[in-house]
Amino acid sequence: MKTYYKKDFPVSEARRYLEPTPAVLLSSLYEDKQNIMTMGWYTILEFTPSLIGCLMSSGNPSFEMIARSKECVINIPTADMIKKITGIGNCSGADTDKFEKFSLTAQAASEVKAPLIKECYANFECRLYDKTLRDKYDFFIFEIVKAHVAVSPKYPETVHYRGDSIFMVSGKNVKEYSAK
Repeated sequence: MKTYYKKDFPVSEARRYLEPTPAVLLSSLYEDKQNIMTMGWYTILEFTPSLIGCLMSSGNPSFEMIARSKECVINIPTADMIKKITGIGNCSGADTDKFEKFSLTAQAASEVKAPLIKECYANFECRLYDKTLRDKYDFFIFEIVKAHVAVSPKYPETVHYRGDSIFMVSGKNVKEYSAK
């Protein structure tokens, strides 16, 4: 087993090691306007019901749309979509139709009005479950009410944001059985 030399590190940067979850595309719809935002700050909170906590800036147009509609779709893009993922994250839905600009297809969902993104590997339809942390921390808690996942590949390559314009593409899968 290897040991590591360590040095002090700014606690504000600890997230660079803790957060590499797949970057997702959060789609929303309020009244007649739809939007997409790139999101990397989320966490699974519970299995049943299937709860996910999502942090989004209150300055993001999606924040207000989701606060009002109380629903969204979390879409999982694959690594081949990295230019779209970063492009969506670097422009504002206040003045851009991101579906059109990034050549993405809005598809009707089953349980919510927000659209699925057809080109994404998986789509999770969500309804607001708890808003008590929204005003203080910009943190929404959603229940996943319907899931759509491609049948192949079983483990797609996903993109994980590490900060400072650095991304990681998911690596090999390893299954380790515990010793009995």
